[in-house]
Amino acid sequence: MSLVWRVNPGLPRFVVEKSHTMSEPLSQTGKRFGFGKNWRRFLGVLDEERIAEAEKSLRRMLGPEGLRGKSFLDVGSGSGLFSLAAARLGARRVHSFDLDPDSVACTEELKRRYRPGMENWTIERGSVLDEKHLASLGQFDLVYSWGVLHHTGDMWRALEAVASRVAPGGQLFIAIYNDQGLISKAWRVIKRIYNAGWPGRILVTGTFVPIFIVRGLGADLLRGRSPLRRYRDYKRQRGMSIVHDWLDWLGGYPFEVAKPEEIIEFYRRRAFSITRIERRHRLGNNEFVFVREG
Repeated sequence: MSLVWRVNPGLPRFVVEKSHTMSEPLSQTGKRFGFGKNWRRFLGVLDEERIAEAEKSLRRMLGPEGLRGKSFLDVGSGSGLFSLAAARLGARRVHSFDLDPDSVACTEELKRRYRPGMENWTIERGSVLDEKHLASLGQFDLVYSWGVLHHTGDMWRALEAVASRVAPGGQLFIAIYNDQGLISKAWRVIKRIYNAGWPGRILVTGTFVPIFIVRGLGADLLRGRSPLRRYRDYKRQRGMSIVHDWLDWLGGYPFEVAKPEEIIEFYRRRAFSITRIERRHRLGNNEFVFVREG
């Protein structure tokens, strides 16, 4: 397998990336959203409070000692925030990878800022659909992939792939978009328009961002709540940023969805038991924690 070295000047320092050459198929017509570029902008607002919220979200789903002394695989590391959270929560080994080189650079940047001497945190570019690369990583006590696998263009194959990386008795923590039927199909069309080019981005952003603002304002006024609180407190949702999440939602393509029962049955047939689930009754991600039977 050939190797590629790349320098990415998009962050405050030059980041040298070691990566496998690869391609990842798009099973849906359209261009892939630039997730890494959105994460680079997110790093501009990342602070200690957001990192603490990310840690809290992991403890909520995994328990207070859920990562201490365990190995952690971050599939689609994005900004690198949850790899960092895992390291701070006591994971003995962290491995992060992402298909998007900008996301790899973001993860490298967080390691540089907060864990520069952590030798057991490794970062690389890789695809969850690259079977040889994935097999070379070995197995982990916890495999984590939040809001990633439905953006690969081959979600069910990706769901299968991450299962193979979980050690016997280990855990799998994933988040997958909730299937809303016709509504989800409509959003797939909107996302394809967004990624068709700059006119589509302007059209979709100019249409839906004002809708999001007005809808939130109306809900807050009806409840007698300060509209500013919605934006100020949004970081409590896993440390995220509402504006960056809007863009991620509007542009996030490829885009696939599944009903919670489908995910649970898929993993049951592969000897995984569900231990925790957080359901979304509308749009958004259902969160699942499975344990692989020993």
